Amino acid sequence: MIDHAKVRREGMRWTILLTLNNARPIGCHEELVLMTAHAMWPDATALEIRRELDYLEDRDLVELHKDPGGRWHAALTRYGTDIAEYTIDCEPGIARPAKYW
Repeated sequence: MIDHAKVRREGMRWTILLTLNNARPIGCHEELVLMTAHAMWPDATALEIRRELDYLEDRDLVELHKDPGGRWHAALTRYGTDIAEYTIDCEPGIARPAKYW
């Protein structure tokens, strides 16, 4: 049986990594990540994005700057870039597609 919540969560993490990879080297605010996620999941919420950004930060894939005003800014770390560019193996928890090229 398919766990739809897990598929969504892990797919959203991969989408976040790709968004931040395209935003290198300066990274981007969470609003851009949310707009990108809306292309895949129109009902995605800011809370979901923040939850997955926190997860990715815990795995040292993303560096977060939380402004006192409430905005978050995210940028890829070296490991996050390596995951997005298929340079290193990806551990479970992120729905990175298999490299076919």
